[in-house]
Amino acid sequence: MLVLLVALVALYALSDRLAPSSSRGSVSAHVVQIAPRVSGQVTSVMVADNAVVEAGSPLFSIDRRPFELAVQQAEANLNTALQNVSASGASLVAAQAAVTQARVALDNARADADRILRLEARGVISASKADEARARVADAAAQQESALANLQSARAQLGPQGEDNPAILAAEAQLAQAQYDLASTMVTAPHFGVVTNVTLSEGQYIGAGNPAMTFIDADAAWITVDLRENQLQNIEPGDTAYLLFDAVPGKIFEGRVQSIAWGINPGRNVQDGLVVNQPSDRWFEPPRRIPVRIELADGMEEWPRQTRVGGKVDVVVLAGGSQNPIAWMARGLQRLQSWTSYLH
Repeated sequence: MLVLLVALVALYALSDRLAPSSSRGSVSAHVVQIAPRVSGQVTSVMVADNAVVEAGSPLFSIDRRPFELAVQQAEANLNTALQNVSASGASLVAAQAAVTQARVALDNARADADRILRLEARGVISASKADEARARVADAAAQQESALANLQSARAQLGPQGEDNPAILAAEAQLAQAQYDLASTMVTAPHFGVVTNVTLSEGQYIGAGNPAMTFIDADAAWITVDLRENQLQNIEPGDTAYLLFDAVPGKIFEGRVQSIAWGINPGRNVQDGLVVNQPSDRWFEPPRRIPVRIELADGMEEWPRQTRVGGKVDVVVLAGGSQNPIAWMARGLQRLQSWTSYLH
């Protein structure tokens, strides 16, 4: 009896290391909360609960009218900006012409002053005439400075010309945002998959970012199985695994170990996003389990459509790819279980 007990314990220990198995596997997939990018009143719901949808299929729509008005307002603002820039351009041209005119007037005043000052030096005209000529030069110089200042102001007000003008760029950005918001009133499916938890109804108000329904991606699924730490000793990514889905009794699928989690939350209330291990106050604490990710060897083309996210999967892993009596025995037991799975 003792020998038999020792043999059973040894067999159990070997099976954990050469062909670890678990009935704690489950179907996993990307689960996304569908939320609108804009707020508004729901005008139409195009899908029913648990409906299969294609990528880009409309799910629900939000009242377009406020966003159409926003687009019209943005278009008007852009036209106003273009007109303002055009008007500022005309003002700049006028300011440049004024500078040219002031420069010509200053040149003429200086030429007249030079002639009058020469005549004054010869005693032909009075000193008062010379003073008047000097005053006209000073006034023309002041007019030129004023015209130059106006030109600088017109250039600053106009800014870069054409499509690089900040006012035009701001108006174009406002229009693009309004058009994006308008397009966002129609919410569509991101991929091929299933929508569930559909509780929307026409007339309901929904805020931007608030979940409206749940989307399950049917283009990417895998199996997550929690194995005890002492079962991971010989498991490597790429090892063969055999999978028995409760939803597909009698059939065993081949998979590959894709990855092994690098950590779990030990249960000390640390908000770190890791899988939580429930703490225990027993004398002999239960072993901690580490998630292992397994994918079908033949890819999503062979994925059984009868399965559901969270569905139960029994898993046997050939640790290190080993083919040995222990692995054969584990596979035989799994085959027997696949037959009995018709009964439960």
